[in-house]
Amino acid sequence: MAVRRLTVAFALLFGLAGGVAASSAAERAIVLGSTTSTQDTGLLDYLLPIVRDRTGIEVTVIARRSVEVLDVARRGEVDVVLMHARPQEEKFVADGFGAKRFDVMYSDFVLVGPKSDPAGVKGKDIATALKAIEAKGAPFVTRGDRSGTHAAELALWIVAGIDIASVKGAWYRESGYGMTAALDAARTANAYVLADRGSWIAYKDRGDLDIVVEGDKRLLNQYGVMLVNPEKFPNVRKELGQAFIDWLISPEGQAAIANYKVDGQQVFFPNAEKPGG
Repeated sequence: MAVRRLTVAFALLFGLAGGVAASSAAERAIVLGSTTSTQDTGLLDYLLPIVRDRTGIEVTVIARRSVEVLDVARRGEVDVVLMHARPQEEKFVADGFGAKRFDVMYSDFVLVGPKSDPAGVKGKDIATALKAIEAKGAPFVTRGDRSGTHAAELALWIVAGIDIASVKGAWYRESGYGMTAALDAARTANAYVLADRGSWIAYKDRGDLDIVVEGDKRLLNQYGVMLVNPEKFPNVRKELGQAFIDWLISPEGQAAIANYKVDGQQVFFPNAEKPGG
């Protein structure tokens, strides 16, 4: 009987300890709203265990299109936002939904197309390339999903002096889904598509596709991070969220980002220390 009581006592003790540990872990947890590019390239799978080891903060991720990330953030359902749609990010802060925005890192976009390059766009000038695609009616796949990549594509048509809403025809094909689906559609249709470099590197079933335009400064893809405004949403974990941001933009966090590679290639380039990116 004494042994049984002792066993029960130990079970209760360890159960209590486990409950305390679980409670402690929950108290150091935040929710991060981020775009599919950070998830699909594997960056967050690589980075968040390092965050946990260095800060003790457990991060749960909601990865969606940029517009959806901001929607959940405007409802106070996440603590921190990490994304790549700067105009929308700045409006989010200006409207009072987010605290200060910080540059974190950048990658770039690339124009992917058939290796045969039927529109003859290969080079480093994205505006010239888009003009040629539109003039020849060469198949082009747009994500059409109000993501950060879609917003960047629409801005590039404007840079090229093209009102895509007015001139688009059967050649301009809407995917409506994520980057992988858009690349699949481009491969199937032998079409051009704008992609973030990380997603392109991670994309395995390339078929006859290749990069045809890269290196234009207008293809810069800047990422920013923001704390959701705790004054507007008292449930936001202000201290933990800011600690996560502080680590991300610290020399240690920036070095971790720089060290991440896909197939041996660096995908994201830290620039938190450079005001304005």
